[in-house]
Amino acid sequence: MLAAVVQSAEAFVRPAIDWHAFAPELVILAWGALVTIIDLIWLERSRRFMPALTGIGFLLAMIPVLTLWDQGGDLPRVLFDGAYVVDHYSLVLKGLFLLTGYVVVLLSTNYMADGDYHDSEYYQLIAASILGMLVMTSARDLVSIFVALELLSIPAYLMAAWRKRDLKSNEAGLKYMLMGVFASGIMLYGMSLLYGVTGDTRLTEIAGAIGGDSSPILTLGVLFTVIGFAFKVSAVPFHTWAPDTYEGAPTPLTAFLAVASKAAGFVALVTIVLDAMPDRADVVEPFMWVMAALTLTIGNLIALRQTNIVRLLAYSGVAQAGYMLTPLAVYGSVPDLARSSIVTYLVIYAAMNLGAFSVVIIASRKTQSGEITSFAGMFNYAPGLTVAMTAFLFSLAGVPPFGGWFAKWQVFSALLAADSVAGTVLAVIAAVNAVIAAFYYLNIAKQMWFVPAPDGDNSPIKIPAPLLTGLGLTLTLTIVFGIMVPFSIGDITNFAELALP
Repeated sequence: MLAAVVQSAEAFVRPAIDWHAFAPELVILAWGALVTIIDLIWLERSRRFMPALTGIGFLLAMIPVLTLWDQGGDLPRVLFDGAYVVDHYSLVLKGLFLLTGYVVVLLSTNYMADGDYHDSEYYQLIAASILGMLVMTSARDLVSIFVALELLSIPAYLMAAWRKRDLKSNEAGLKYMLMGVFASGIMLYGMSLLYGVTGDTRLTEIAGAIGGDSSPILTLGVLFTVIGFAFKVSAVPFHTWAPDTYEGAPTPLTAFLAVASKAAGFVALVTIVLDAMPDRADVVEPFMWVMAALTLTIGNLIALRQTNIVRLLAYSGVAQAGYMLTPLAVYGSVPDLARSSIVTYLVIYAAMNLGAFSVVIIASRKTQSGEITSFAGMFNYAPGLTVAMTAFLFSLAGVPPFGGWFAKWQVFSALLAADSVAGTVLAVIAAVNAVIAAFYYLNIAKQMWFVPAPDGDNSPIKIPAPLLTGLGLTLTLTIVFGIMVPFSIGDITNFAELALP
C-alpha cells in the first residue's frame, strides 16, 4: 500500500523545466496578461496605448531568443522527454514570428484607430496567436502541435470578422472558421490513426515505429495529417477559403494571415513530414508533387484574372505556397536541404509580402479602393512609395537583386540536388510559373509608372509614422536578403540539423 502511495506521488512530481528555453513564450504570456489587466482598469483610455504596448511585448520576447542563440553551444535544449525542443531551427522561426507580429502591429495602428473597432481586444488576439506560433516552432509531439495550431488559429478566426458591420468581413470570418475547423478535424483524425498504429505521440517515436510499415491504415493516417495542414497553407485544391477571407478581413489582418499564419502551417507541416515520416517518402512525395504543381499553376493562372489587388495577392500567396511545397516533393533524397530551403523562403516571403501589403494599406488611405487601376499614376504623387512597391513586386517575381530571387534559388537548388526526374520536372514547372507570375506583378508596376491617375489627383499621400516604420523595415530586409545575405553569410538557415533525441 505504501509503495502504491509513493508511486502515485512520484507521478505528480513536476518535471524539470528549462525556464530560459521557455522564456520567449513566457514573456508573451505575461505581457499579454499585463495588457489585458491595463485594458480592464483603464478601458477606453487605454486604447491609444495598446499598439505600443503590444509591439514592446514582441520586442521584449526577442531578447531571450537572442540570448538562447548566443548560447548556441547549449543547443538543442530538449524538454518533456523530447516533446519540446529549442534549437537553431526553432529560434529562427520564433524570431520570424515575433518580427512579423511587430510589423503587423505597426500596420494596424492607424487602421484600427481610424475605424469603429475594438482596439484592445484586437491586439490581445494578435499576441495570443503569436504565442501559438512560438509554441509551434518547438513542438515535437502531435498533441502540442495540435494545441499550438488551434491557439494560433482561433484568434485569427475572430479577427477575420473584426469589421462586424461589414458583410464581407462576416463572410470572411465564417468561411475561414468553417474551413479551418474542417481541416482541423481531418488532421486530428490522421493524427489519431498515427497514434493508434505507433502507440506514441512524440515525432521521433512515431518515426521509429513507422519504419517500413506500409499498412493501409498508416498510409491513410499520413495522408489525412498532411491534408489537414494543406488547408492551413492554402494549397490547391484546399485553397478556396483564402481569396474571400483575405478580401473581407481587415487589410492588416490579411497581411498577418498571408504571412504569419501560413508560415506557422508550413512549420508544422515541415516538422511532421521530415521528423515523423522520414521513411514514408514513398507516400508523401508523390502527393506533395501533385499538390505543389497544382498550387503553382492554378494560383498563378487565377491571379492573372484578378482586378482587385488583395485578391491578386491572395492567389499570388497560393502560388508562393506552391514554391514552398516543392522541396517536400523530394525530401527523401535531400531532407536537410528541403528544410533549409523552405525556412529560407518563409523568412524572405514574410518581408516582401508584408511590404506589399503595407503599400496597399498606405495607398488605400488616399484612393479608398482596392482595385489595381487605383494604383495608376502613383509615381506622380508618391514616387518613393512607387519605388518601394516595385521592389516588393520584383522580389515576389524573383527578380534580382531583391530577396525573392534568393528564396527561389534555394527551392530550385533543393529540387535539382535530388537528382531525380520528378525533381527536375517540378523545377521546370516552377520556372514556367515564375514567368507567368512576372506578368501580373509587372502589370501592377506598369499601372504605377506609366498610366496616368484616372481622376488627375496628384496630391501627395500622408504616411503615418507607424506605417512608414513598417514599410522601411520590410523594404530594408527585402534588399538585405537579396544582396548581402547570399554574398556574405550564405544560406541564412544553414544551421545544425534539427536535433531530436
